[in-house]
Amino acid sequence: MVIAFRKDLDLGKGKIAAQVAHAAVACALITEKKERKIFKAWMAEGQRKVVIRVSGLDELYRLKERAEMEGFRTCLITDAGLTQIPPGTVTCLGIGPGQEEEIDRITGEFPLL
Repeated sequence: MVIAFRKDLDLGKGKIAAQVAHAAVACALITEKKERKIFKAWMAEGQRKVVIRVSGLDELYRLKERAEMEGFRTCLITDAGLTQIPPGTVTCLGIGPGQEEEIDRITGEFPLL
């Protein structure tokens, strides 16, 4: 699983961690329900998660489109706006889980958060 976070947002470490956690949980639950075999394999392999950074919203949407074209499930996380940013701000994108080599083909060029 890969979570792409927007580096143009000025958020505290705790807020970033919470948003990334939202993406990981959402992707896991969707995959468990819709692609049980992939979910079980991901669980058995230790639930690997990698967090990368993207420049901003446009790049996040381009990555989402590419991931979906490659057959991955995605999950956009939108903040409720109760603390640091306005309501409705898209903060990150969860991709997968899936085979590491396959996800790396579309996310490997991005730097780690």
